[in-house]
Amino acid sequence: MKLDHTSMIYGTLVLTGTSVVSQAVGFVYRIFLSRMIGAEVMGLYQLVMPAYSVFMALTAVGLTAAVSNLSSQFCARGEGAAAVQVLRRCLGCFLVLFTLAAGVVVLLYDPISVYLLGDARTQLGLLLLLPCILLTGVENLHKHFFYGAGNVRPPALVELCEQFIRTGAVLGLLAVFLPQNAERTVGLIVLGMIFCEIFSACTLLFLSRRQMDAGGGLSGPLAPKRLLDRRIAAIALPITATSLLGNLMASANAVLIPQRLVHAGAEVSQAMSAFGILCGMTAPMLNLPTAFIGAMGLVLVPKLAQASALGQKNLVRHRIDRAMLAASVLILPAMALLVVLGPELGELLFREDSVGDYMLPLSVGVALSCWQSVLSGALNGVGRQKNAAWNAILSGAVQLGCTYVLMGLPGAGLGGYVVGFVVSSALGAALNWRQVHRVTGLKFQMFRWCAAPALSALLMGLCANLLFRVLRNGGTGLLPAAGLCCLFGAVLYLAALQAQGALPRRCCRQ
Repeated sequence: MKLDHTSMIYGTLVLTGTSVVSQAVGFVYRIFLSRMIGAEVMGLYQLVMPAYSVFMALTAVGLTAAVSNLSSQFCARGEGAAAVQVLRRCLGCFLVLFTLAAGVVVLLYDPISVYLLGDARTQLGLLLLLPCILLTGVENLHKHFFYGAGNVRPPALVELCEQFIRTGAVLGLLAVFLPQNAERTVGLIVLGMIFCEIFSACTLLFLSRRQMDAGGGLSGPLAPKRLLDRRIAAIALPITATSLLGNLMASANAVLIPQRLVHAGAEVSQAMSAFGILCGMTAPMLNLPTAFIGAMGLVLVPKLAQASALGQKNLVRHRIDRAMLAASVLILPAMALLVVLGPELGELLFREDSVGDYMLPLSVGVALSCWQSVLSGALNGVGRQKNAAWNAILSGAVQLGCTYVLMGLPGAGLGGYVVGFVVSSALGAALNWRQVHRVTGLKFQMFRWCAAPALSALLMGLCANLLFRVLRNGGTGLLPAAGLCCLFGAVLYLAALQAQGALPRRCCRQ
């Protein structure tokens, strides 16, 4: 039997494969980056990136959601010309928004860096972000046009190539021009990002034009302009507003972390180093297995939009059920292994002995955030973007409050942020599930989604921890011991799932 190239399973597999390779390349990139620039400059770089997220939320996030959602609906009804029309109108809106926002940044980059980001050394990186954001916005709009049309291979391959180009460009620039002061080092990193975005934007622009010129994507009537603008606005405006607010809170949270550490008595360099280790080393290690979740979300949203447009409620429930099951079956064992192996692997890779701090509670938060992400994608797919966005804002507000209050307590330190991350992720997942249940009527599958994968992962983690300690105490090297534990853990996990009647092949049916 041939695999349907437009199916959700095929799209998820393609995007997962490329995303896993991309994540692996990105992880190796971060290892070399952290070794070349050190924890303090890594923290400074992590301080610049929230500005990037806010800018993208303001100019592109809502429009990319509109392109993905509407183009999938038009393509499901055979109206390819209207899907292309959506892309072109969203591109025009993005360019207008970018021009206005970029003008503000150019005029006010000094107070933004000093008073909002909290460090004047972010000025150069902030200015260089502008061309990077312009190219990223163009790239993302064309990428989501392909996702909406069900053609996932072009953006997947481009994203994979982008990772290799960014790795080579950034590390190459640093190798040639270091040593530099902290501000110029951050500027070199952003400059390398610009090079890879030039490739991605130009390639996707060419491929999309080629698909349109082929004729297959231009069938059907055009949509009335006013009606189309209203439909775009109905999706983009609430997502833009709530995404902007959410990213502002996330940015404030990132800025607060080193400031609250300084408030608690740490030196500025120590606080920035701790921030760089947490967000630039520990978090990327834990997020490495979540490549599947992002890939599945990119496919899930347009597929749910198609099923909703055709009134196929049972198919909507079926796809959400399979997405939740797949997330649990894959993420929980990965988190269990990282709790066991992560501290020593992190010290080996990043040369920082504190990378493994808070690994256990952070892994719980990552698992909860994956469920939150899947359920958020489900809400976006069935047309409840406002609910997903407001739930994200509420959970973000809880995280921000915990960071400010708990990190200010004596002796709390980064533990205050970790508690906030776990609590806010749990709240976001619960709120999203409540809305999904209300809209779709899907029942919560406690055993298949939670109990069976969690118990199997717990058993695997305990046994892998024992085996790892025995091997290490017996003189086995770190990497061979880790490899044996992963192999043993995978077999034990699958056996435990089978014993409970929750076989992972259920994730891939239909």
